[in-house]
Amino acid sequence: MLQRTKSLRLLRDTVTSSLRLGQTAGVVGRTGVAWLLGERPPTPELLRQTFERLGSTYIKLGQFVASAPSLFPREYVDAFQGCLDAAPPIPYATVEAILREEFDRPLEHIYRHIDPEPMATASIAQVHAATLTGGEDVVIKVQKPGVRTVLATDFNVLYLAMRVLEKLVPAVTRASASEIVGDVQATMLKECDFLAEAANIEAFRQFLADTGNDFARAPKVYHEATTRRVLTMERFYGVPFTDLDSIRRYSPQPEWTLINALNTWMDSLLRCQFFHADVHAGNLMVLEDGRVGFIDFGIVGRIRKQTWQAIIDFMAARAADDYQTMAQCLVTIGVTSHDVSVEDLARDIRRLVRTAQGVLDGAMPAEVEFDDAEQFMLAIVDLGRKHGIRFPKEFALLLKQLLYFDRYIQLLAPDLSPFDDHRIQLIH
Repeated sequence: MLQRTKSLRLLRDTVTSSLRLGQTAGVVGRTGVAWLLGERPPTPELLRQTFERLGSTYIKLGQFVASAPSLFPREYVDAFQGCLDAAPPIPYATVEAILREEFDRPLEHIYRHIDPEPMATASIAQVHAATLTGGEDVVIKVQKPGVRTVLATDFNVLYLAMRVLEKLVPAVTRASASEIVGDVQATMLKECDFLAEAANIEAFRQFLADTGNDFARAPKVYHEATTRRVLTMERFYGVPFTDLDSIRRYSPQPEWTLINALNTWMDSLLRCQFFHADVHAGNLMVLEDGRVGFIDFGIVGRIRKQTWQAIIDFMAARAADDYQTMAQCLVTIGVTSHDVSVEDLARDIRRLVRTAQGVLDGAMPAEVEFDDAEQFMLAIVDLGRKHGIRFPKEFALLLKQLLYFDRYIQLLAPDLSPFDDHRIQLIH
């Protein structure tokens, strides 16, 4: 029986892979014909539109581009902001079929009730509210059918294409395009392993216990109702981190809520096995009891203490207009294939900072925008790249989270200066 099931899955995966190859060829072909007929938007925009037509894998890849300014040119980062992590829901009958396939006992012995209407749906999984037979409120994260096969097929095609391009176009080789595709593939395939995500959640819960942190929470995992394709977790009740009016109902001091959340996350950089690498407002909640809930541990990152210290030193040097130290920190954070002139880099950083300050002071045309943290950090990354500094993917993940927190600061505590405030623990 087991051998028959494996054979059927292999046949299903082979058919899915073949259909996916045909679908990909069709989309690329239609895009090519439209280009030949004169429909020629700018290359970054054309690529984004094509990715959206190709579906889940490419939309996720587009999101990676949009959130990795340390790896991709500015025009591509800007264009791919349009990639949304949204997908049409799959029918509940399909969800139920997956659940029955994953468990070796009747669903009625696990769940008392499952809401057929999804709470959320994305490219890889769909989430439903449910109640266990013991009465606990939970959410069930169910992987969509064939996702892993589609991802593997898509990325094998992309990797082959990048290797061919590297042979033909030297600039692609310098950008390490095939390495980037391989890294993204590994990250996304890990997202398809819900047992790994469950282990991440347990590790974060242990980190909170070990550090005596009773302000933050991560959901309890119900392992008896969890498999590689199904993750059953405690349901949190609360509001997103950007819903200021609702936050005030649960926390009379939103600034302290933010500070505690930021301290928890920064503490995890060095005292947990990893840091949460996707702290957008949907994954960071203010719970009804005023505590902060961290959810969705499918994407995590790891960082060396030296790299984090260099980022802190960079921010402190920026406040002191110490351009030499800023330049040295960028060299420490990044990877270089040749010696970088710290003096030349410091001079360019000084020019950039003075340009930004000129805009803020109204001394330059208003259409040039450097008036927020995101624009400034993107400009710094661009500058580092021009001097031959290649930033590791972990830095891109870290930068993305810092920018999320910068937005929360602007909303919840606009006068807060995280690198100067003694209440924020940067290094523990």
